[in-house]
Formats: sequence, structure tokens, C-alpha cells
Amino acid sequence: MGSPPRWTTRKAAAGPRQILPKSSETAAISRAPPPRPPYASGRKSNFYFNCKPTTLDPEGMNLIGHLLFNMIEDLDVTAAGGLTLGADPMANALSVISFQRGKPVKSFIVRKETKDHGTKSRIEGTVKAGESVVILDDVITTGGSTIAAIAAAREAGLNVKRVIALVDREEGGRENIEKEVSDVRAVLTRTEVMAYYSGKTG
Repeated sequence: MGSPPRWTTRKAAAGPRQILPKSSETAAISRAPPPRPPYASGRKSNFYFNCKPTTLDPEGMNLIGHLLFNMIEDLDVTAAGGLTLGADPMANALSVISFQRGKPVKSFIVRKETKDHGTKSRIEGTVKAGESVVILDDVITTGGSTIAAIAAAREAGLNVKRVIALVDREEGGRENIEKEVSDVRAVLTRTEVMAYYSGKTG
């Protein structure tokens, strides 16, 4: 057999900028022609950040899992998750990589609405009240989706220690979230992403 693919080696050394070529390859970030697709907040932009082509890609998931693990390795947390659908592949990627790296972190899902049957819970997973967790999101715009996930996690008795997003659009969302959780981080900001793309097309 030949050498393993490059993304399976030196996993712990993954840095934020490593995800940009993959995002470009999967068209996760693109110039949006009219009519421009709105975000969950209702806002529209000339650039559309759709992280799912990357978060659902095998190499992308591997990179994201390592990036997120590096960003929570200092915390004493047992689980990570966020509002479905954006956070789901991120939480799953982190959970797999955390197990491989010897510090397992469970994943959980926050439903957009409480189930009207069964357990009638907004949280899916094996997390229990009293556990410390990280809330994840793919894109922060106004922060509304992230804040909803924080509220649901707290209602379930979870202690939210940190919030991490893949992309901060730098439109005030981070500041809104910080009113709920002081520790808010992003793998990349809009400024960093646009600088990368300007360099590729300039």
C-alpha cells in the first residue's frame, strides 16, 4: 500500500487556514448571485457561507474535528453540540477525533423545537444535567441560532463553558453571544476568509 493521504498525518497540527483550501474546493464559500439566499437571521450578503459542503466532506470533517479538539483541549467538558443542522456534523467530527486522541467528548443535538412525543426533549444525546459542554455553530451572523442553543442547553441543566463557530461573519453576532457566554471563539473570521479569497483571485 502507498502512503496515507496527507490529511491523516500530523492531525494534531491542524491549523485554521488548512480548512480554507477545502472550503474553496467544495464551494462552501461562494459569491451569491441575485436572488441572494438569506441566512437564518433573514439577512442577505454578497457572499454566502455554506459550511455544510465542507463539514460533510470526509477530509473536511477530519480537519474540523482536529481544529475543534485543539480549541477545547484545555477545557474540562464532556460534550459538544448545537442547534441542528449546522452544528451536527461539527459535533460528530469532534466526537470521533476526541476519542482517537484519548479525551472522548460526546456529541449532542439541539432540536429547533421540543418534540411533541416520546421524551419531549430538545436535546438528543447522552448528556445529563450538570455536565459541562461546548456549544458549536457553523456560521455566526446575528448569533440568534447560537443563543437559542445555549438557552436549550441551560434549560436541560447543562453548563455552557465555551462557544465555537467555524466562521464569524463579524456582523455583531459574537458580541450578542458574549452577553450569554463570555468565551466565544471562531475558527475563522469573515476578514480572514475574504483575505484568502482575494489572494486566490487577485
